[in-house]
Order: sequence, then C-alpha cells, then structure tokens
Amino acid sequence: MDPVTLTTDRLLLRAVGSQETDAVYDACQDPDIRRWTTIPSPYLREHAQSFTEQLVPDGWADGSMFTFGVFLRSGELAGMLGITLRALGMGEIGFWATKEHRANGYVTEAALAACRWSFTHAALDRVEWRAEVGNRASRAVAERAGFTIEGTLRSAMNNKGVRRDIWVGSLLPSDMGLASTAPYLPAR
Repeated sequence: MDPVTLTTDRLLLRAVGSQETDAVYDACQDPDIRRWTTIPSPYLREHAQSFTEQLVPDGWADGSMFTFGVFLRSGELAGMLGITLRALGMGEIGFWATKEHRANGYVTEAALAACRWSFTHAALDRVEWRAEVGNRASRAVAERAGFTIEGTLRSAMNNKGVRRDIWVGSLLPSDMGLASTAPYLPAR
C-alpha cells in the first residue's frame, strides 16, 4: 500500500522519511518516551535512520504497519503514531508526543483520524491500545479517543528485558458510528 496523508483541523499526518531522521532522533532522547515505549535505549541516530528509512516505508509497502508522523501545520513534528496489524482485521495503535507538544490534544486528534482511516480504508474491525500500567498519559489519550479500557494483562510486555503488566483497550468501528467489515456478535 502506498502511504497516505491525513489532515485534521490542526494536524497533518503523513509517513516520515529521511528528512525527519534528526527530528525523530531528537524527540527520542526524551526520558519519558524511552521509559514508556519499547524503543531502544539508548536511542542512537542509526535507530532513527532505520526507523525513517526502512521500518516506516517497509510497513506501508507490505501493509503490516501504518506509521504517521504527527505534524503541526507549521511542519513541526509533534509526535508519532502507528497502527500495526496483529491479526486479520485487528491492529494495535502506539503513539508518543514530543515533550514540547504534550497536553495539547494533538495525539488524541491524530489517533481519531488514524483509527477512522483504518476502519474505512484498511478493513480493520478493531484497534487495540496497550500501555504499561502506570502510563497515565497514554491511557488519557486512549480514553479521550473513545477506547474502552478492557483490563490489565499480567506480564504481557517485555520492555528492555523486564516483563511488565499492561492495560489494554479497544476501539471498534461502531464506537465511531461506522460499519464493521464483518458481523460482530457481542457476548451476552
């Protein structure tokens, strides 16, 4: 699949490339991003280069991961968001915001746009959100975007060699007033 560009009232979401390597590298020096995500730590420039020049374009090309840079209309990088396919019709969302652009609602706005696109153009019927227990900022974004928090999974994440408990939530097309590609039979 070719990368797509999404727009919101305040943002431009598009694939990143080599021109964003330095901005991604700089953002990932933030201890909060390194603490709460599974990016390598220390985060080296070659990690950013591999991400922007290989992982992002390969994910779009084979349809396994849809990664968007979250840009302000000024062109400044405000964050990253990706939806990785985990099973037929199901993707997992992950995101981070640059330190200077947190608490502005940008990631929530981006998550809503990316999820809507994934339901209407990528044939997903469930987007799952996962975050390490304690990552309250990530949980707040998920809740503001309409995700239903489903519970805690014990020892479900390996972050830098340590097994950790995670929160899990989901967003379905019906949560956004959209149709699913397959019928949904909820538990009774």
